[in-house]
Amino acid sequence: MLLQDVTPDTSGYMVAGYTIFFVIFAIYLLSVFLRTRNLRKDLGVLEAMEKESRPGKSVARAPSAAASSRKASSRKKR
Repeated sequence: MLLQDVTPDTSGYMVAGYTIFFVIFAIYLLSVFLRTRNLRKDLGVLEAMEKESRPGKSVARAPSAAASSRKASSRKKR
């Protein structure tokens, strides 16, 4: 008698779970995109302010992480 019970259909809960997950993930991705865009705008404003504060001098930018890693890998190959 115990083995004759029918397994309940929980596919609705599975669909609801995946839907909730993807909605939350989409909101997270949108948040990351907006934060990145705002950081780039802030960086542009800060660079413009730095250029205005030093009218006779050019602004030297720090090397990017990719450029420094390329230099390090080229040194290792030698």
